[in-house]
Amino acid sequence: MTINTGAPVVVGVDGSAAALDAVRVAAREAAQRQRPLRVVHAFIWPLIPNAPLDAVPGAPADAGLRNQAERYVAEAVAEAGKVAPDVAVTGAVVDGAATPVMLDESREAALMVLGHRGLGGFAGLLIGSVTVQVSAHALCPVLVVRGEERADGPVLVGVDGSECSMEAVGFAFEEASRRGAPLLAVQAWLYPTPVGPGDILPLVYDLDAYAAEQERTLAESLAGFAERYPDVPVRHRLVRGTPARVLVEESKAAQLTVVGARGRGPLSGLLLGSVSHAVLHHAHSPLVIVRHPKRATAS
Repeated sequence: MTINTGAPVVVGVDGSAAALDAVRVAAREAAQRQRPLRVVHAFIWPLIPNAPLDAVPGAPADAGLRNQAERYVAEAVAEAGKVAPDVAVTGAVVDGAATPVMLDESREAALMVLGHRGLGGFAGLLIGSVTVQVSAHALCPVLVVRGEERADGPVLVGVDGSECSMEAVGFAFEEASRRGAPLLAVQAWLYPTPVGPGDILPLVYDLDAYAAEQERTLAESLAGFAERYPDVPVRHRLVRGTPARVLVEESKAAQLTVVGARGRGPLSGLLLGSVSHAVLHHAHSPLVIVRHPKRATAS
C-alpha cells in the first residue's frame, strides 16, 4: 500500500553524494512515519542574469542548467523508491536560493532532512552554510545526516531544562518509541551561569547543592514523557563537563542525537545556540535539531 497521507518528510538535494545519503535516510524516515516524501532542489540560476538555463542552439536537448536540476531530482526520486517502495515520492525544482526555498518548505513539513555538506565552493567546510541556516530558522525539526548510521544504540537527547530542550526531549521520546530504541538523556554542567539580562551570581556557591539542582531539573524534564512512553527504556546521566563536548562524545554510541536549537545561558538568544551549533559540526551520529513544536502530529 502506498503511503501518501499527512505532512511530508522533505529532503533537499543538490546532486552531491551527501544529498543522496540524505535521500536514503529521508525515505526510511518517511516510511517509519507513514508519510509521503518530497524531494526538493533549489534552483538559484534564474536569479543570475544571463545564466544559460536551457540548452543553447546546437547542444544536446538535455543540456542546460534546468535540465541538470531536473536530473538531480529524478535521480533522488528513483533512489528513494529503491529504499522505500511503499512511500509516495514527489520531486520539485523550485526557483530560488537554497536557504529561503527550504525554509518555505519547512512550513508544511513534518520533518526536514539535509546532508551535512553540499556542492559549491564551500563544500569542504565541516557543515554547509545552508544546513546551518536552515537548522536555525526552520519551522519543523531538521535531521542532519552526518556521522555513522547505526541501527543499535540509544536515542541521545541533551537536557538543560529550557523550553526548547523540552521540545527536544519530547521529540526524542517519540523517536525512541518509533525505533524501538532506549533513550539516553544527558545533562552536562560546569558552574552556574546567568540565564537572563542583569542576573547576578553569588561569589561563593555550593557545588553539591548546584549539582542536586541540576539532577532535579533532569528528572523533572523526563518525568511526564516517561509516563507517556512506557515502552521506552530510559537512562539519564548528569555529567560535569562542557555540554557540547559531552554530547559529542556520547553521540559516538548513539543511533540518533537530538538537541534543542537554543538552550539556557548567556547565549540563549542566538537563533542557533552555541551547544547545538557545536554538536551540529562535530556529532558522530545523525542529528535532529528541534526549534519549534514538532510537527509529528501534523495533518
